[in-house]
Amino acid sequence: MSANRLYFIDAVRAFAILMMLQGHFIDTLLEPSYRNHSYTAFKVWEYLRGITAPTFFTISGLIFSYLLIRAKQNGTIKKRMQKGLMRGFMLIGIGYLLRAPIFEWLTGKFSSYFLVIDVLQCIGLSLILIVFIYRLALKKTLLFSIIMLLLGLAIFMTEPLYRYLELPEIPVVFSNYFSKANGSIFTIIPWFGYVAFGAFIATLFYRYVERPKFKIAIVSSFFVFGIAFIFGSSELLMKLYYVLDFSILKEVAYYNYLFTRLGNVLILFSLFYLAENYIKQPLILKIGQKTLSIYVIHFIIIYGSFTGLGLHQLIGRTLEPWQAVIGAILFLSVVCFISFYYAKTNEFVYYNLQKIIDKIKKYTR
Repeated sequence: MSANRLYFIDAVRAFAILMMLQGHFIDTLLEPSYRNHSYTAFKVWEYLRGITAPTFFTISGLIFSYLLIRAKQNGTIKKRMQKGLMRGFMLIGIGYLLRAPIFEWLTGKFSSYFLVIDVLQCIGLSLILIVFIYRLALKKTLLFSIIMLLLGLAIFMTEPLYRYLELPEIPVVFSNYFSKANGSIFTIIPWFGYVAFGAFIATLFYRYVERPKFKIAIVSSFFVFGIAFIFGSSELLMKLYYVLDFSILKEVAYYNYLFTRLGNVLILFSLFYLAENYIKQPLILKIGQKTLSIYVIHFIIIYGSFTGLGLHQLIGRTLEPWQAVIGAILFLSVVCFISFYYAKTNEFVYYNLQKIIDKIKKYTR
């Protein structure tokens, strides 16, 4: 990616992870009486927070797919696919590990709650799915592009079918990826839809990024489609319902949060890509490249992973708004500092995982 490095991607990732951190901090610690839509500040904060997860999933699909497609051009596709699968399983493992109540297990208390699915498991499984879909597409970029676009649309258009999905006959470890009945925060559907749209966007960058007027065209397209999704997608879905008489179209139109949030993401992309030359700051890019470390550290501090003692348990929802704002700024600073100077890099993890895999291959030959 060195020849055509998309700096705006790291900037968007930095924005998304910082929004996620402050969102978790304020949501976990703000005193309940201030969670009122009569407060304009709370309404704005809640709306902006709602953009975070869609942005994170979409940008993950974009960057991973872009690197995967470019690897074919560079002749390193096999290595990139292997690394993608490894990263996917690593994210799933870390996601479970962060919720593992180790001290409760040591005292003989066992609960299936640690099997709930959160961001990391969803992104990890999404990366694995992208690798397999790309393989099924015979590594052909155009076919992969069409498949990902249709997948994204299909997942969003069928949301009412799985909105309240329950799978009691399926083991919890698997059903949690599709149903929120057992407490999962995120499920693979609809969130893989955002990853799929990100992958589709990646194919556009791969095909056209070197063209002279591509930046103007893609920024304009992001903005126009973003506005259309936010303000016109529900109306379009209703028109399709009147023509086709498919009730599911009306249900999607009446609860159209998926396309609306995708519109928010596209506008965000347009702004960041337009301002790319001004946001190529080392600090911003470094935050965007350290999202995994930042996520893990913030999760431990807030929710008390492993020990059961975090800000959630120690402070609870007791902060006044001004305390929450100042605390969030300090929290972001501390987490980023620890991530920059004390956390191991992804390359360190990959290196050690690869050593383990090589040893397994050696002894199983």
